[in-house]
Amino acid sequence: MSARDHHTEQTLLDFFQELGIGTTTHRHPALHTVEQSQEFRGDLPGGHCKSLFLKDKKAQLWLLVALEEREINLKHLHKHIGAARLSFGNADLMYEVLGVRPGSVTPFALINDRDQQVNVILDAGMLACDPLNYHPLHNEATTAISSADLLRFIAATGHEARHLDLVAAQAAGTGA
Repeated sequence: MSARDHHTEQTLLDFFQELGIGTTTHRHPALHTVEQSQEFRGDLPGGHCKSLFLKDKKAQLWLLVALEEREINLKHLHKHIGAARLSFGNADLMYEVLGVRPGSVTPFALINDRDQQVNVILDAGMLACDPLNYHPLHNEATTAISSADLLRFIAATGHEARHLDLVAAQAAGTGA
């Protein structure tokens, strides 16, 4: 897939409209970390999230989407999701498959994974928040969406999202 084939914020928003999904987008300076996001968002309501693009030792790709405050232990996460040992996927692979750069990883990037190469894991606790906030394929804006509509969007991209209770996994002593 070439870069010209990747969706843009506008084509993403058009896709939401086709699905009947309402969103609200807020503009801001480029944000590269959770800490920067916390500084700039002010009183923007809802769940604020982080997304991790991962690759396991068997070359399977994973997207873990969780509330920003969740601790994620990659040494133990694989046990909870049925993966081989996990590490972060590199920037080139992420751009090739999801069409986003580091600092812009988002579940909305699944729109670019036309071959459904990425396994999707969602923090179960995150889904209780309304709305949820993610970058719209770049890190100069944040788009709010309901959790129900996020699930509809993911399904419409051809992906099946699995839910993982990260709090319970952490409490089990093996960490997530």
